[in-house]
Amino acid sequence: MTSPTQHRPLLADPPFPGGLPIGARWVDPRRTETVRFPYDGSPVAEAPVGSTEHAAAAMRAAAAVAGEVAELPSRVRRDVLARTRGALAERRADVERLLVLETGKPLVDCRVEVERTLVTLEAAAEEVARLHGETVPLDLLPSGDGMFGFWVRRPVGVVVGIAGFNYPLLLAAHKIAPAIAAGCPVVCKPAPQAPLATLWLVHLVREAAARAGAPAAAVQLVTGDADVGSALVTDPGAAAVSFTGSAAVGHAIARAAAPRKTLLELGSNAALCVAPDADLDAAVAAVVKGGFYASGQACISVQRVLVTEPVAEEFLDRLLAAVGEVAVGDPREEGTRVSALIDERSTERVLEWVRAAAAAGARVAAGGGRVGTAVAPTVLTGVPDGVAAWDEEVFGPVVCVRTVPDVEAAFDAVNASRYGLHASVFTRSMATAFAAVRRLEVGGVVVNEVPGFRSDTMPYGGVKDSGIGREGPRFAVEELTVTRMAVIRPE
Repeated sequence: MTSPTQHRPLLADPPFPGGLPIGARWVDPRRTETVRFPYDGSPVAEAPVGSTEHAAAAMRAAAAVAGEVAELPSRVRRDVLARTRGALAERRADVERLLVLETGKPLVDCRVEVERTLVTLEAAAEEVARLHGETVPLDLLPSGDGMFGFWVRRPVGVVVGIAGFNYPLLLAAHKIAPAIAAGCPVVCKPAPQAPLATLWLVHLVREAAARAGAPAAAVQLVTGDADVGSALVTDPGAAAVSFTGSAAVGHAIARAAAPRKTLLELGSNAALCVAPDADLDAAVAAVVKGGFYASGQACISVQRVLVTEPVAEEFLDRLLAAVGEVAVGDPREEGTRVSALIDERSTERVLEWVRAAAAAGARVAAGGGRVGTAVAPTVLTGVPDGVAAWDEEVFGPVVCVRTVPDVEAAFDAVNASRYGLHASVFTRSMATAFAAVRRLEVGGVVVNEVPGFRSDTMPYGGVKDSGIGREGPRFAVEELTVTRMAVIRPE
């Protein structure tokens, strides 16, 4: 591999102003860090690095405009989101390329990310028109006779949105768009490894806000380390914190942010169950697609596969043949499906988890090592409980297959995890499908499709250690508003 110092920047002229979008302008942070292409270490661009002082300044600016943003007419909030969607759509090919460069995700996955971001912005714009309340019968008691009551939804206040590196554009959109729709100013913090696409999105939103007559400070961004994040979530001006990332960090944020409202979309180790009557070709295709998209760096990628005993041997044979066809290489190439992880530390951690599983008695049935800078698509069998590759979120192209006696045992194994985001079951039986919906302790049950299926308009979130609250524009808008009751006794 060529030394990174021998490369010129892949994005010499970023398509947004220099600095950090704080208040009404872009502020010089006086410090930058190089964002590198995970595939070969080439420099992509210099990114601004914020500080706790920048975080405090952004929160002050957000608080200063909170009243103005709350009173923006519905048409203005909808216009901001619609204009942003249009501007992003015009630049989608360039945004896709930027996502490939800063995340190292295959091009096919970055195209999906941009398309889903467009859907999210459009859906949030539509939700502006659906913010309404209801009347309440106050005369159920005599004391309410002659009175009139109704409730409305009001913005919760300043929102802090913190997103992960794996889908930096989409995850930021799921923080920013519902906040605007709800009438809340938002301060966004992207992951240090991948801030560029989020900076571009915020730039487009601020441009749209200026054209629509909304204050630029309605949407701000601060980069930086964990200290910057802590400064944001503990700021007394914050009303809600929306975080996507690991369970450990999310739990720490919830403790630090209290008593502020928290929406936590955290980790998982998503399971896929294969019933005896399953379409095995479809199930195998789902494991390959769902286990290795985004190089496995997705919180609902397939990690645990529970295969019922009658079909276990045939399923594994078909799976191993299919895994051997997964293309590994340069994420800029059309056919690539697995590429380098976000950084070397992540790569080494995933490989160490594979080695630890093997030492605990698991069999490495496929992969287990490197292909260039990437982790090879890996299949482990016989992984016992108590091993990180089974118990925790591997966040890499690793799938663990376990044979179970029946569907009930598969459901029990799914529920034994401390996580509960999404799970799926492959079956031809409606009874089994509905049993899965009833029994699986997860935020979403998917039948005959990958557990990674997500429509950006559906309620999305987990239970147990996988988080609290729900994303999806309609549901996030509800999370970012509060009911205000009006009780009136006419004279």
